[in-house]
Amino acid sequence: MSPFAVILTVAVYFLVLFSISWLAGRRADNAGFFIGNRRSSWYVVAFAMIGSGISGVTFVSVPGMVAASSFGYLQMVLGFILGQLVIAFVLTPLFYRMNLVSIYAYLENRFGLCSYRTGAWFFFISKMLGASVRLFLVCLTLQLLVFEPLGLPFLLNVAVTVALVWLYTFRGGVKSLIWTDSLKTFCLVVSVVLCIVYIAADLHFSFTDLVHTVAGSAYSRVFFFDNPNDKEFFFKQFFAGAFTMIAMTGLDQDMMQRNLSCKNSKDSQKNILSNAILQLVIIWLFMVLGVLLYTFAAHQGLQVALSDELFPTIATGGYFPATVGILFIVGLVSAAYSAAGSALTALTTSFTVDILGTGGKSEAQVHKLRGRVHVGMAVVMGVTIYVFNLLNNTSVIDAVYTLASYTYGPILGLFAFGIFLKRQVRDRYIPVVAILSPLLCYVLQRHSEAWFGGYRFSYELLILNAFFTFLGLCLIIKKKRIA
Repeated sequence: MSPFAVILTVAVYFLVLFSISWLAGRRADNAGFFIGNRRSSWYVVAFAMIGSGISGVTFVSVPGMVAASSFGYLQMVLGFILGQLVIAFVLTPLFYRMNLVSIYAYLENRFGLCSYRTGAWFFFISKMLGASVRLFLVCLTLQLLVFEPLGLPFLLNVAVTVALVWLYTFRGGVKSLIWTDSLKTFCLVVSVVLCIVYIAADLHFSFTDLVHTVAGSAYSRVFFFDNPNDKEFFFKQFFAGAFTMIAMTGLDQDMMQRNLSCKNSKDSQKNILSNAILQLVIIWLFMVLGVLLYTFAAHQGLQVALSDELFPTIATGGYFPATVGILFIVGLVSAAYSAAGSALTALTTSFTVDILGTGGKSEAQVHKLRGRVHVGMAVVMGVTIYVFNLLNNTSVIDAVYTLASYTYGPILGLFAFGIFLKRQVRDRYIPVVAILSPLLCYVLQRHSEAWFGGYRFSYELLILNAFFTFLGLCLIIKKKRIA
């Protein structure tokens, strides 16, 4: 695709996006920005959450990962469903009953101010790094397709990209995001389905041929029960998926802002359970697309060095009509900007409410404060993206993702202790426990193969991280039981 074709595609998409954002958020007050005034319809939120849960990294990486892990990722997705049940029937009623704007306010009510700030700061660091990495990967794609051919610097790329995210979220916050995410979900699903259709047609596959090709592929294996040391071992993937969903959705301000925008807890539960099923179907479609992409590459004798390059190379390489390239760009932009926009809104909410505080401030003062914070968060995100580019090292990206998963462990441990044990702890020591737990996990991960007969930690490290936090809290329990 030519740079101007990409620019036109993105421009048209954002014109529609801005129109929806303006219509949804033109009358939004602070409650509308933070929690959508709790008037969102559950089925709209369920549909929108598909787009918010799938980033640009997922859009590019999941089709390519089937070569290395087959359909094994679906084991983790099945665990996601168990995690969604916990979110729906344990966390959601609790948060609605407490009428929370920020879910980390629960920690202040349960333990104290140090716990509250600890949860908020861990979320802030994790979300900022994670969102910046996702947007960085999209900036790299845009640099390759648009900015580099036109001789434009990466810094301008970052500035334009972050400015676009800020523009469509600054007015309406969550109230706008619910509707813009619905548009992105629609574009994302349509792009994946039509890409499957185009590739199947080029391979001269009927629907029956398509089913037989996917079912008979060596890549279609879902369950792995044979080797507990393997990263793909079912129980590691399944339970890690459940706890990852609880931590990174149920205890994530970004994701829970949408769930808490529903009218009541019952509607929120409907949204969560519907989204769990829809997410399974959409990720399965991505993996079907991956099988077809590898089948097409084999037919063409195409060699792709990195799995993440498979989908972009084929979609924009002139192998198909321009429509496929346009669909890829729309799907990528939809997924990436959905994740970045929601993260920017959640970071603004958490920093304003949890770290700076809104107590004693008028509506106008809060509006002014969160406006400044929103700009500040966008600037920090842009600087972080630019630093990633200067480092120019993919291992840094891997390290940031690892750090992001580590930071949710203490949050999960704090909430688990607060919900299941009716005991009070010495609040001032909680930051120490929250810092030591990831450090212990890091030591174990580095030496696990030598210490445990070749065992390699995978995503289940999150569970261990939460357990260390839980255990640490047990060590600082006060003698007096709370009422």
